[in-house]
Amino acid sequence: MQINQELMNQINQLPPLEKLHLAELLLAELDVPNPEIDAVWGKKAQARWQAYKNGEQLTVSYEAVMQKYK
Repeated sequence: MQINQELMNQINQLPPLEKLHLAELLLAELDVPNPEIDAVWGKKAQARWQAYKNGEQLTVSYEAVMQKYK
């Protein structure tokens, strides 16, 4: 998909803060909840939590994770 050149020219003329505001508005338009995806993730989270409580889920300490990315 190609963006209209006139629109791009108008965007390029905006001050940085207005561009940021525009980007935030566009991202907010995309951030629409999807009940189907939310339900899948909810079930997955519950299953992981139950596995953790039952001692079936391997865990890694915070310190180990932070050490990995130093």
